[in-house]
Amino acid sequence: MISTRLHTAINDQINAELWSAYLYLSMSLDAEAKGYKGVANWFYVQWLEEQDHARILMNYLNSRDAKVTLKPIDAVRTEWNSVLEMFQETLRHEKVVTGLINNLAAIAAEDRDFASSNMLVWFIDEQIEEEESAREMIFAAESVEGDKYGMYQLDKELAARVYKQASPLATSAE
Repeated sequence: MISTRLHTAINDQINAELWSAYLYLSMSLDAEAKGYKGVANWFYVQWLEEQDHARILMNYLNSRDAKVTLKPIDAVRTEWNSVLEMFQETLRHEKVVTGLINNLAAIAAEDRDFASSNMLVWFIDEQIEEEESAREMIFAAESVEGDKYGMYQLDKELAARVYKQASPLATSAE
């Protein structure tokens, strides 16, 4: 049985994942409005991934007979001064999410809830990837800062990013 404390914290994390999705959708729309269709695609894929993260947590609570309680999603920023600023905010945000995931893992460990601890390993690994990806995008954006052709090439490269459903959601038929 999942503890009340962990149940509440996972519900809070679902809200945080949906807020993250909303943030990345906002970044995607701002990038697209500024003509950066590839950057918009990169953030659109992030939007889809964050929804997956929320769904994984929802599925987990349901599997433990714990009710999912959706909460209002707070407003997000809607405009950024540059692509670089978007990626810098992404890294700052992902570091916050890493802290939230680590907190869930700490609660599960304190509760000796091994099933929850095991489920959270995927999220811990995912956060390492999320932060690394954001750092790579910051480096790329810094590398082309002020270079219109370089930004064009980066934007074109980011347009090729493809969404892949998170592995915990994949079915055995795939």
